[in-house]
Amino acid sequence: MGSDQENNIHHQDPLHGLTLKTIVTELVQNFGWEELAKRIDINCFKSNPSINSSLKFLRKTPWARQKVEQLYLKQ
Repeated sequence: MGSDQENNIHHQDPLHGLTLKTIVTELVQNFGWEELAKRIDINCFKSNPSINSSLKFLRKTPWARQKVEQLYLKQ
């Protein structure tokens, strides 16, 4: 019974199946680093930005990852 509940939760999650790399890559393609840094004020978007450095930071920083995911859902 637990797996049915888990499946329902996944289907309700709009980010289900998306990797953080996909989310960051699409945001960069849509906004560019400069605009992304204006919308989410974190150094990994402002100073020498790259996908890999951003992923490293976001994986360790839940509040920043949440902001990135929220922006992705709003775009």
